[in-house]
Amino acid sequence: MRHRCRTSWRGKTLIRNRNRVLKVASGVGAVAMLLTTLITSAATSTAATAPSWCGPKHITMALTDGFGGNSWRLVTTASARDEAAKCPSVTKLYYADGQGNTSKAISDIKGFVAKGVNALVVFPDAGKAMLPALRAAYKAGVVTVPYRVSPGGTAGVDYTAFIGTPFAQAGQNWAQFALQALPKGGNVLFLSGPAGNSQGIEEAQGFWGALKNHPEFKPIGAQPFEVTNWDPALAQQVLTADIAANPKIDLILSDFGPTLVGALTAAQKTGWKIPAIAASDGNVLGCFWKSMQATDPFPMMTVSTQNDHARLAIDYAVAKATGGKVPASTQYPSLPFENSITGKPNPVECQPSLPGDIYLSAQLSGAAQAALGKK
Repeated sequence: MRHRCRTSWRGKTLIRNRNRVLKVASGVGAVAMLLTTLITSAATSTAATAPSWCGPKHITMALTDGFGGNSWRLVTTASARDEAAKCPSVTKLYYADGQGNTSKAISDIKGFVAKGVNALVVFPDAGKAMLPALRAAYKAGVVTVPYRVSPGGTAGVDYTAFIGTPFAQAGQNWAQFALQALPKGGNVLFLSGPAGNSQGIEEAQGFWGALKNHPEFKPIGAQPFEVTNWDPALAQQVLTADIAANPKIDLILSDFGPTLVGALTAAQKTGWKIPAIAASDGNVLGCFWKSMQATDPFPMMTVSTQNDHARLAIDYAVAKATGGKVPASTQYPSLPFENSITGKPNPVECQPSLPGDIYLSAQLSGAAQAALGKK
């Protein structure tokens, strides 16, 4: 799904793996590479303050990643821990990192089933290859909730529920911004990840579907998107080639905004004017936008990078296992986060004292995210 890459910002190395995320410092990577980490619920949680999805039955549960050693996953995992800690009925939350190895990810699931956990929340990076393990866990009586990456199969047959996200919604949100930033239309370049990735395809469908009555907007570059593997170095090569082939670019779309920073910086130094940008958020991108406003201003909006998708998966699994109120939806929305034109729901944000590879759209505070890299 995602590929490893490297770029730099303010002297710090930002690393991104195949899962469109920036890899954290080696010390953090060592933590993320632990075979299994035991996480205990916060002792301060009380039944009186428990959310509605937290029922009375005490359970143990596990959270597994197909790959966990990068900053986006680190923040996402911490968000899941934070969510589970709200429910005093969750007595233990275990964690396992598949380390990019499908066999290990499958083994992790089997191990937790053998351990006797009551619920599993799984990021099934390997997709359909994970389905037999998920099905076996479900058939063994474990509440089994894969999220974000579809493993195929059917809810209620192969697992309890799949907590997905409507990627097309991100494209629709970008389209609304396009109408604000470019009322006369323009040429649109879309940079996404590996060829054929479903996220990019669905985002493109959402964007162009929302603009079907606006022929003044025209796609340029490869369709449905330019392939960058979410790699900043490749993104720079692709953008350089697209600028040469298309002198007029009015809007750039990116479903992992931080990978754009190096490419935009290099292009801007040649005298090229940065166009409107619609992307996903990241502190490095927000700070880049801030730094350009005095000399080369451009409009920008972002959608949330969705670290909190894990929270909905936790809520659903805990509710089913503890007897709590099950969330009404199994879809985590793709919501706008920043807009430099309207300032809604937020103006462009930058925390210059914090690392570039944090995500200010996450519920977890920027300071808390930064602290994760020091553990």
